[in-house]
Amino acid sequence: KVRFVGYTFSIILMAISLFFIVTKGFNWGLDFTGGVVFDTHFSQPADLEKIRGTLNQNGIASPIVQTTGSVQDVMIRLPADNNDSAIGDHVKSMLQTIDPNIHINSIEFVGPNVGEELAQGAVYATLATLAMMLIYVGSRFEWRLGFGGIASLAHDVVITLGVFSALQVEMDLTFVAAILSVVGYSINDSIVVFDRVRENFRKIRRISAIDIIDISLTQTLSRTIMTSLTTLIVVIALYVFGGPTIHSFSLALLIGIGFGTYSSIFIAIAIAYDLGLNREHMVQPKVNKDDIDEMP
Repeated sequence: KVRFVGYTFSIILMAISLFFIVTKGFNWGLDFTGGVVFDTHFSQPADLEKIRGTLNQNGIASPIVQTTGSVQDVMIRLPADNNDSAIGDHVKSMLQTIDPNIHINSIEFVGPNVGEELAQGAVYATLATLAMMLIYVGSRFEWRLGFGGIASLAHDVVITLGVFSALQVEMDLTFVAAILSVVGYSINDSIVVFDRVRENFRKIRRISAIDIIDISLTQTLSRTIMTSLTTLIVVIALYVFGGPTIHSFSLALLIGIGFGTYSSIFIAIAIAYDLGLNREHMVQPKVNKDDIDEMP
């Protein structure tokens, strides 16, 4: 009964998100813009914060520094504006002030064409996921529920993108993984509600469709909230203690799961109802045996 309040709130949030996306764009990471990748091996456990500080002090902004397997193996990724032939020796000399016995295993240059291909692949992966979700929910339940579920997913993705655009958080391939995780998590919440609605349409008679939906939401509300809260506790821990390497991943999960829980309750099933969902769409019609011609 309060679905129109939810619609209004969501429309406002999506309008603000789209405004930031159009006006500010995104802060694309090295995965999309290109740059230089160093695979290094330190003779002792590497101090990642000290490495970042040394690079920053020598004029290299926004380096991505992370371990790869062991505490001595470190991958360093630099923005595309450092893409020149002398950068290898320059970085090596800086790192030798930290560890004189450092070994540079490889230096790879990632061009903007590769970054563009990755960006296109990320968009195609997201769109393909939404399309497959629509086909699954539409065939498994009913097309009105499928449309409501996909609308709620688009709502979650747009708001997450809007927050990243507004805050200019760097977007890399881990962000794409987080978006796809949010899509799966959100549709799972919606399907739990859809399944309970279908079950109650078959079990409960002589009450309206909107009352059936209210009963179903009440029955699944505690499960949805408790599941989301326990997941968000883990995601908050990742965001606070996980470090800069998974910052964009954990932030996208934090926003997406929060709004995904909200949209599963206020958006997905509400849109299906306003599209005309009723008992006849959810209950298989009974066959009158008297109307079936007997076979000779």
